[in-house]
Amino acid sequence: MTRREAAAVLGVLGFLVAITVPGLGSDAWPFVVPSGETDPQGIFKHVVRAADRHWDVGLLRAGAILAGLLVALTAAVVLALRVVRPVVLIAVSVLVVGLLVVPATVLQVGLRDATQPWIHVNDSTYQIDLAGELILDGVNPYGHDYRGSGLERWYPAAQPEEGEAIPQVALDHFAYFPGTALTAAAWRLLPSPLDDYRIFVLLCTLGLFLAAFLFDAPLTWKIAAGAALAANPLAIRGAWFGTADAPSVLLTVVAFAFLARSRYLLAAASIAGAVLLKQFALVAVPFLIVTMLTRAVPRPLLLRAGAVFAGILVAGVLPFAIADPGALWDDTIAYGAQTYRIIGYGLAGVLIEVGALDDRFGPYPFLPIALVLWLPLTAWLLWTQWRSRRLWIGAAGFGASILGLLYLGRVFQNSYLIWPLTAVLVSFLLASSEQDEAADSSARS
Repeated sequence: MTRREAAAVLGVLGFLVAITVPGLGSDAWPFVVPSGETDPQGIFKHVVRAADRHWDVGLLRAGAILAGLLVALTAAVVLALRVVRPVVLIAVSVLVVGLLVVPATVLQVGLRDATQPWIHVNDSTYQIDLAGELILDGVNPYGHDYRGSGLERWYPAAQPEEGEAIPQVALDHFAYFPGTALTAAAWRLLPSPLDDYRIFVLLCTLGLFLAAFLFDAPLTWKIAAGAALAANPLAIRGAWFGTADAPSVLLTVVAFAFLARSRYLLAAASIAGAVLLKQFALVAVPFLIVTMLTRAVPRPLLLRAGAVFAGILVAGVLPFAIADPGALWDDTIAYGAQTYRIIGYGLAGVLIEVGALDDRFGPYPFLPIALVLWLPLTAWLLWTQWRSRRLWIGAAGFGASILGLLYLGRVFQNSYLIWPLTAVLVSFLLASSEQDEAADSSARS
């Protein structure tokens, strides 16, 4: 690897450190733990003690600064060399990604283990853990009444001592697709504190770095894009805070990588798993299908890929659909589109701010808006991909489509931006792969 290529990778790593440090560990859910009631124990006890038994943002950012120092020292060495061994940059990237991603999650999980299970966690992860336990007990998590489970601790306005209660539909709904509940059930079989679902999210986040190496792109691109996939601020916060997008995001990235390598059955299985874990991944499916059609994949292979996709989805959804199809629909589909209060900076939030909508709990015409705006946009993006016959344009189209859908939705969380960001990085990897192939073809001719 040349000095210029090495410098490009180090530049990406330095940029990730620079944009991560100012906000790392901020806006954690506030908890008041009485003095002396934090008892460090288990495999993460030394991390908790190093943080003086509290959520120490300074310690986390010091670790991130150490990652920046490592990048700077490596850059100084690279300047003195003519050629750099790729293994050196891979090792430095692994260390930087680890220093940015791992400490915050480990500290959160360790503090939770040292206090109470409903402390140093968020309502999302706590409910996912509860859903896993319910499945292990033979209880359907969809349509379940979560009052009395500890989840209500996050929603004091739903049970005020005085005045009118504010509705909190999360106590009656489990909003995640069956794959999340099933993986949570499997994860709860691990010993504490490893059974915290955020450990699974952390591993999937780190897996994004490795997933970049599945693409047939230049090594420089793979290292840089892998670091950006795993250690961007959205992915880092998702791991320690507990936003459970990373497992589905990882499988979506893997699906594009397998499709690029013409591994159609593996691509179908990967995207089916992604959809089971998060409904957002469903938007990627038509772009993957168009790629297979433009490559003139034999009809029998297309049918087998479709069967794999459908079979995995049915296997994951069917038990819950049999148990209570209405609850499954209300919790996963109607919850986000109709039930949950309007929050965020999407179109619905803008309409609230300008007075076009009066009530955050009132109706919002998501379906008509999506049919009029999002569906034509997605159709045009698919047509653009069809004419270009290029997978990287399909990945970019997926990014534009998912961003448009999320913007039009009733809820727009900042964490949702991990989806279009991931699509853009995947598009870059695919585009660099095609350029590399074109260069090789020209050289041979």
